[in-house]
Amino acid sequence: MNARVAQLVAEELGLTRDQVRVMPTSTDRNANTSPTAASSGTDINGAAAAFAVRKIKARLSELALYLMDLPQEKWAYNTAPHGTHKEIEVSQNMYAGTKANDGADWMTGRASFFDIEFENGEVFSKKNPGHRIKFTELVNEAYLNRISLSDFAHYRIPGLGFNKVAGQGRAFLYYTQGVAASEVELDPSTGEVKVTRTDILMDLGRPINEGLDLGQVFGGFIQGMGWVTTENLFYSKDGLLLSHSPSTYKIPNIQDIPRTFRAALLPNDENKENLRGTKAVGEPPLLLCLSVWTAIHDALKGLPQYKSAYPNLTLPATAERVLRAMAPEKFAKWETQP
Repeated sequence: MNARVAQLVAEELGLTRDQVRVMPTSTDRNANTSPTAASSGTDINGAAAAFAVRKIKARLSELALYLMDLPQEKWAYNTAPHGTHKEIEVSQNMYAGTKANDGADWMTGRASFFDIEFENGEVFSKKNPGHRIKFTELVNEAYLNRISLSDFAHYRIPGLGFNKVAGQGRAFLYYTQGVAASEVELDPSTGEVKVTRTDILMDLGRPINEGLDLGQVFGGFIQGMGWVTTENLFYSKDGLLLSHSPSTYKIPNIQDIPRTFRAALLPNDENKENLRGTKAVGEPPLLLCLSVWTAIHDALKGLPQYKSAYPNLTLPATAERVLRAMAPEKFAKWETQP
């Protein structure tokens, strides 16, 4: 999330990603900090960051408009020590967006004020793109003219509300969807499951950072594989959870990932309600792991005992449970014990 927020701010200001630093968050900076549950982190915090930077950008744009008509010898950098020219004053709080894309160009995702553009570390007017001011010079002039270079924004996703009692309302702004196909091999001697291939297609709208999103897709799917194949819970007689950490249950490692593992993003420019047209990616890919679980069922369907019956295989499909499903007669005496 930090990388996405930094990229959003950098692109708004026409800077490179390494020119933006995200500071640690805390309730002494923001009283509304909340967990990134339901993959909402980028949607909420990204929009708030965009709103805040657009307020700053509006002030800087108005200042740039003044500076473009003012000879450099009259800029505050040259005159402030002598007090020969009065400070430039700009409007305050010119940006008051409520929806994530208010005031922003849909194709670039950036807001523009006074026809001023921020690009490649420079600021220029669309009407005269040849006359450019360096971003660092513009910031310095804002400082010397006592123009605020910081701001705060709060974003609340509009139009959402759900009555749990009546079961009515709009609980979500959009849906993140995907599809996966998996192939598995089962070892008849040990019940071991090997995923030989997985292909994933996800609809993530317009990704802010495609590489990060694909990483989330791969990682979420692998985490889900552990959920449906190895991460079994064991309790003591008095109800104490015994498999409480990776030291007491098996999580997927590099040897467990599909031998052929492919993922692609479906092009979709239609999610115009959310910031930059993106969609949440943190948790949705995890659910695609069910393709592994159903593939195990399909593999078991090839055995004679399942020609007319479906395998009764619960989650997770551990090697022990798969082996019991492959040869139930060998485990019959343990199944009947009290």
